[in-house]
Amino acid sequence: MITDLFKYVIKNLFIRITRSSLTIISIMVGIMAIFALLSFGEGLKTYVNSVAEDMGTNLLIAQPRGAGAPGTTGTYLSADDLDFIRKQKGIVDATGFVFGNAEIKDNPDKKGKWSYVIGLSIKPDEIKFVEDMLSTLADLESGRNLKAGDSKKAVLGYNYQVADRIFEKPLGLGDKIFINDIKFEVIGFYEEIGNPADDSQAYISNDDAEEVLGLDSTEYGMIYIESEDGLEPGDVAERLEDRLRKFKDQKEGQEDFAITTFESQLEMFNQVINVLNGILFLIALVSVLVAAVNIANTMYTAVMERTKEIGIMKAIGARNSYIRMIFVLESGILGLLGGILGILLGYLISRLGGMIAKSAGYALLKPAFPLWLIVGCLFFAFLVGTVSGFFPAKQASELSPVEALREE
Repeated sequence: MITDLFKYVIKNLFIRITRSSLTIISIMVGIMAIFALLSFGEGLKTYVNSVAEDMGTNLLIAQPRGAGAPGTTGTYLSADDLDFIRKQKGIVDATGFVFGNAEIKDNPDKKGKWSYVIGLSIKPDEIKFVEDMLSTLADLESGRNLKAGDSKKAVLGYNYQVADRIFEKPLGLGDKIFINDIKFEVIGFYEEIGNPADDSQAYISNDDAEEVLGLDSTEYGMIYIESEDGLEPGDVAERLEDRLRKFKDQKEGQEDFAITTFESQLEMFNQVINVLNGILFLIALVSVLVAAVNIANTMYTAVMERTKEIGIMKAIGARNSYIRMIFVLESGILGLLGGILGILLGYLISRLGGMIAKSAGYALLKPAFPLWLIVGCLFFAFLVGTVSGFFPAKQASELSPVEALREE
C-alpha cells in the first residue's frame, strides 16, 4: 500500500511537471538563501572559536575607555599602570602595545597607504610574551620577528606580499618601506589572518613607534595580560580593575580604563554574529513563506483538478486519512525536492562567495557546513511543504463522494 501510494504521488507530480517545477524552484530559492547565509555565520563562529582556542581562556585585555579603535580614543594606559598590573597576585605577565595610524609607502616619491602601525616592546624580558601573543593571531610566514636591539625594522601583515592589495608590486624580505617618511627594513611577514585591516598592519618597536607616531612609547593603547592557570579570568579581571582604579585614585564608574577577558569579548562577538544570523534568517524566511503560499496554491489547484478522481477513490473505499495522506505527501515531496536543490545551490554559492571574499582579502569569511545545517534545512523544507499542503489535503479528504463524482 505504501509503495502504491508513493508511485501514485510521484506520477501526479510528473503529470503536472511544469507546475511542480515552478513550486520546487520557489522553495529552492528560500532554502538556498537560508543555507548560504547561515553557512557564512557558522564560518565566522568557527573562526572565532579557533582564535579562542589559540589564545586560551586566561588572557585579559586592558584598554582606555572611549569610542574608537585603540590608539584613537585620546586616552592611554601608562608605564606605571603596566608595572602595577604586573605586580598583582595571579598575573603571570603583561605587555603594552602602542597604536596609531601612519602613511606607509614603498617609494618615498609616491603617495602611500594609511594603515595601522603597532609598536611592540622588544625588551629582553618581554619579547617572548609579545611573540606568544602575536603567534596566537597569526604565525610568522617568512623572515623573523622583532628582537631586542632592533631599530628601524618592521614585520608586516600578509597583504604586503600580494600584488595590488596595498602596493602595485609585492614586497619581499629586505625591501625598504617608509612609515611617515621614515625608512624601515622589512624583516618578516605574518600569515594571513583574513581581515584586510589586520593583514595590512605594520609592527615596529615601541621606541620606533614613538618617533613615527609622535606618541610616548609608554602611552599604551592596549595592555595584554596573562593570568595564572586555574584562576577564573572573570574574577581576576574584576579584582584587577578594582585595584587599578584605587591605584589611579578614580571613582567606580568614572575610571578611564576597562579590563575584560578575551573570552568575554569573543562571547560578545558571537552574540553579534547570532543577531546578524537571526536578521538574515528572517529576511530569507520571507521567500520561504512565499514558497509556502505557492505550494498551498498548487495543492488547492490539484484538489480542484482531481475532484472526480478523489470521488472514485472514496467510492471504492479509500478512507479520508488516505486521501489526506496523498496530498500532504505530495506537498512534502515538493518541499523536500526544493530543499535538496536549495542546499546544493546554496553550497555552490557559499563556496563561490568564500573564494571571492578570500581574493578580496577577507579570508575569515569562509563558509562552514555543519551536519545540523544540512539536516535542519532539509527538515525545514519538508515541514514547510507538509504544513502548506495540510489544508488543501483536508479539503480533499472531506469531499463528498457523490458530489465529487458529479464533477465534470
